[in-house]
Amino acid sequence: MTSQALVWERDGADWPHRARSQHVAAAGLNWHVQCWPCEATALPGHPTPTVLLIHGTGAATHSWRGLAPLLARRAQVLAFDLPGHGFTSTPSAHWHSLQFSLPGMAAAVAELLQALAFRPSLLVGHSAGAAIAVQLCLDGHAQPDAVVGLNAALLPMGGLAGPLFAPAARLMAASSRVPRWFAQNAEKPQVLQRLIDGTGSTLDATGMSLYGRLVRNPVHAAGALAMMAHWDLYTLARALPRLQTPLQLVVGERDTTVRPEQAQRVWARLAATTRRPVLRLPGLGHLAHEEDPQRLAEIVGAWLPV
Repeated sequence: MTSQALVWERDGADWPHRARSQHVAAAGLNWHVQCWPCEATALPGHPTPTVLLIHGTGAATHSWRGLAPLLARRAQVLAFDLPGHGFTSTPSAHWHSLQFSLPGMAAAVAELLQALAFRPSLLVGHSAGAAIAVQLCLDGHAQPDAVVGLNAALLPMGGLAGPLFAPAARLMAASSRVPRWFAQNAEKPQVLQRLIDGTGSTLDATGMSLYGRLVRNPVHAAGALAMMAHWDLYTLARALPRLQTPLQLVVGERDTTVRPEQAQRVWARLAATTRRPVLRLPGLGHLAHEEDPQRLAEIVGAWLPV
């Protein structure tokens, strides 16, 4: 096990769609970005649709390996590793708390989009990535036609554990030993298997191997923990009625990470003009976009011009 961040030349040598990768400086970070040009020829007077894919906590661009090329048949597609995740650098100590907060992370993503001159017409966010997509809209950083939230984590954890979660995560994030312990434990195949089983999803060998590469790296683990530690989903939940962008919620019925019933609670908070019927995916879990990218391409594609 390495005690250093993932190294692109070594750990990314066989990364999915490596030829689509570039490294971009923005918001004081070095971002790992992947871009797919649109394969279809744009009609005169009709701009090419642009889709931004935002992964969830603990993941990286690899999670879009099946979906992104399918969307690129009709749109330009951009994906990236969040701060402290995958091959994107971790904020410095001075900016650590700010950039790992939800508004701070949305602002950093906005700077990345500005550096790339990329204006998304559609935002697709998985789990915590959906929260960033919504925050981008609420803060005026993006004006897409819609947001697609896949197993969207937009509400605080319920029950007695909810108010205790963030303080506990902050305590763990403050210690360098916790990420190292987690990464060391993840060296055991059964630990990784339990982590994936806990999502309600079933992944192929490639997916398991890529997640294993990530969770066994303590810097990536620390980034995921810091993201959970500094988020305030209570404030986001109160702001949902102000969202003016249509929000399409998509839920895997087997999701055991973000329970499917949460989507209905989110839907109830939205303004009538932004509500869309919740789409349910039988037989799929939290990582539905990795289990069945074709089905997700059909759902996302419904928001793209014909």
